[in-house]
Amino acid sequence: MDDASALTPEQRCLRVNETLPADLYTGEQRDTHPDSRVPWRISPEPYWITPEEHAQFEALGHHILSFYEACNLLYSQSVRGVQPDWVAEYLDIGKDDTVRMYSRMNRFKRQLPLVIRPDVIPTDDGMVISELDSVPGGVGFTANLSRAYSEFGDCIVGGAEGMVHGFAEMVRAVGGHTHPRTAITVSDEAGDYRPEMEWLAEALRDICVPAAAVHPRDLRYDDETGVMMQLADEWVRVDVLYRFFELFDLRNVPKSDLFLYAARKNDVAMTPPPKPYLEEKMLFSFLHHPALQAFWKQWLPAEAREALGAAFPRTWVMDPTDLPPHAYIHGLTHHGGPVQDFRALKDATQRERELVIKPSGYSEMAWGSRGVVIGHDIPADEWADSIDNALEAYSTTPHILQEFHKGKRARVRYYDFDKKETVAMNGRARLTPYYFVVDGKAKLCGIQATVCPADKKVLHGMVDAVVAPCAVSCGS
Repeated sequence: MDDASALTPEQRCLRVNETLPADLYTGEQRDTHPDSRVPWRISPEPYWITPEEHAQFEALGHHILSFYEACNLLYSQSVRGVQPDWVAEYLDIGKDDTVRMYSRMNRFKRQLPLVIRPDVIPTDDGMVISELDSVPGGVGFTANLSRAYSEFGDCIVGGAEGMVHGFAEMVRAVGGHTHPRTAITVSDEAGDYRPEMEWLAEALRDICVPAAAVHPRDLRYDDETGVMMQLADEWVRVDVLYRFFELFDLRNVPKSDLFLYAARKNDVAMTPPPKPYLEEKMLFSFLHHPALQAFWKQWLPAEAREALGAAFPRTWVMDPTDLPPHAYIHGLTHHGGPVQDFRALKDATQRERELVIKPSGYSEMAWGSRGVVIGHDIPADEWADSIDNALEAYSTTPHILQEFHKGKRARVRYYDFDKKETVAMNGRARLTPYYFVVDGKAKLCGIQATVCPADKKVLHGMVDAVVAPCAVSCGS
């Protein structure tokens, strides 16, 4: 076998192209070269981070887990009147009675998301977290990238098998034993991710975790046998149900009422728990809210407060409620003065529109960059309409307003299939670390980098983006 570490940059790119399974990735293939098996640009090397940045990412998982623990308590205390009632009122907007009932059950009281993936933007002033995702896609995707680039001898974050082993450790902890029968339940709404979840299930089986990626309609349930799935032509009882579907889509998920009932009765361990309030982007706004500072000082460790306070952009819930004359929206200014109504921002100049509007959660528009409006990337009339639309949707789909932070420039290379050589590109990166929670600790198991051309405002997967795993620049 040849020494993969001795390959030229072009040979490395072609090796990655050959190694990655072509049917695993969804995306727009129309504009890719016919010889490319993947809908992105292939780099000859991983995206490098320094040992200091790696240490930052290691610590970040613990800080975010602490934040989730505090937010879980904040909601509970708000419901009970210990903390301001508007917290729970905000977080319950748009939820139906069933979801709200399950989210408050004692059965799930202490349960938290066990897969954590923040979207991190490296800027000239440090790392900025634009979003948190607790039902993330990309686990199998990042696992494959880590395997492919580890072949070259680079210090890939998490190692070649970190993603698969991290997921396995998580479900083993949830199931309470070494070989939990695991159903990765993928809905139609999340169907684009089905191939990578099927790949992940196979990888789990290879390390003796009996798992299958299943459609909800293909599961069975009754009080005697519990939740059942078909595995290797045999019906087996499910120990862990990994919920890879959004709670807003419950009405369209076959048998979802049975899954919730089974989890409530402890007939199956379901993760993430049915807590839509922990999946709201508006949680960012609470960390900076002056009325909640005493709570955060009591329940969020000082290191987490400092790190997340610097990393979370200032965020506001776009509430259309009229304020009394003496009140204003904390921290939001326009034309040098305080703001009482979000509509006042409608006449903002392009420079003043370095702001983002997006649905907070519990909506088909709240994931995958759908519903995101970048203020300085659109004409003034569209900006004004976006403010009106967000405020009008408040009673069903509250939106947030968030400061925009521009990523710092990053220079990467990729393989040009037409020129048959590697070429350079100036871009901006979005880094998505994956943490799996085991025994109350968040373990960093991989980081995916998506480097978009420098003129793009929204950083996400696209055919002209370079996608690669992160690696630590060893010896630096």
